[in-house]
Amino acid sequence: EVQLVESGGGLAQPGGSLRLSCAASGFTFSHYGMTWVRQAPGKGLEWVSGISSGGVYSTYADSAKGRFTISRDNAKDTLYLQMNSAKVEDTAVYYCNFRGNQNYWGQGTQVTVSS
Repeated sequence: EVQLVESGGGLAQPGGSLRLSCAASGFTFSHYGMTWVRQAPGKGLEWVSGISSGGVYSTYADSAKGRFTISRDNAKDTLYLQMNSAKVEDTAVYYCNFRGNQNYWGQGTQVTVSS
């Protein structure tokens, strides 16, 4: 059974940092590109960042460029999102995602940026 389990969310102050993790199981993690997607209160899904299966290539939404870093450890089957210089508008539920024979999602982790 495919499972994606996000963790690391919580409360951060504006300008602060958080590191999100996504533990993957039930599939060959190293074979798939992965993404982070978020949903702010009352808004739709927003793609944040993506990384290739080997971790060599990464892309970011304009809102994340220069502040967020996506990475992965294929030996640990884990995806990461380092969030620096957090802004109030980063408040959202963050999901990791990949597209296998269907679109797979984790349960999400809440990130709240507030003073």
